[in-house]
Amino acid sequence: MANLKEVRIRIGSVNTTMQITKAMKLVSASKLRRAQERITMMRPYSEKLNYILGNITAGLEGDVSMPLSKEREAKNVLVVLFTSDKGLCGGFNSNLFKTTNRLVSETYAAQRKAGNVTLMCIGKKGYDAMKKFTDLNFNTEHMGLFSTISFDKSQEVSKEIAADFIAGKYDVVELVYAKFLNAASQDFMVERFLPFAKNEKSTTATAKTKADYIFQPEKAVLLEELGPKILNTQFFKAMLDTNASEHGARMVAMEAATNNANELLRSLKILYNRERQAAITKEILEIVGGAAALEEK
Repeated sequence: MANLKEVRIRIGSVNTTMQITKAMKLVSASKLRRAQERITMMRPYSEKLNYILGNITAGLEGDVSMPLSKEREAKNVLVVLFTSDKGLCGGFNSNLFKTTNRLVSETYAAQRKAGNVTLMCIGKKGYDAMKKFTDLNFNTEHMGLFSTISFDKSQEVSKEIAADFIAGKYDVVELVYAKFLNAASQDFMVERFLPFAKNEKSTTATAKTKADYIFQPEKAVLLEELGPKILNTQFFKAMLDTNASEHGARMVAMEAATNNANELLRSLKILYNRERQAAITKEILEIVGGAAALEEK
């Protein structure tokens, strides 16, 4: 028979936990609303810039070179991993870890074996989980970027990566992040950051017709200005996507935790009432038995 005092303590503990998870759910819902607004406004702008660059590069005849689109043998690889700074968000971070591990173990297995894969962790949880892999190089300079989400700080990191690519420090740069779909679901993405992906003219019927652009200013000047701007928006979009996905995942996780705590609380209350009733019945039987013994005397 369970001790009634122990059950009462457990009921109080579960009730406190349920209040905490309910409060965390409300906080995450509030943060999600703001994060969702930001990514909803950012995504069309980023997609349109990529579309414009794709059309321009598809129409070039090779007379203009873009350092940011230069294809090289992938000897040195940089993987930028976006994760959260905090936990309690279900399988959100673990899915990002699995996606990253699959990327460096399958796509870039040779580079990893040679010790030429660098992992840039944006978010503390990424480094905490991946630091056990001693065959990877780590860049943790920008690990706290999510502490203050701003385009200016994001742009500094994006420019640094672009400069390293142009200098030949990295031949390929990949982004691993969570694309926000809705509060309950995310897509875990691997997206080529550098070099710029080239449009294949034969993939669609519309691509067979070359776009006729009048360039003002000249192509080189335009691409020099447009390329970094697209990189900056692409990087910042990945940050906003991951941030919104994190809050959505945490809200769902805290709602599930609240429901589980509520169910456990219900079970404990049933157990408490059952044991309390059993104790009362036992006391009544003892009293009745004692009274009967006295009458027999």
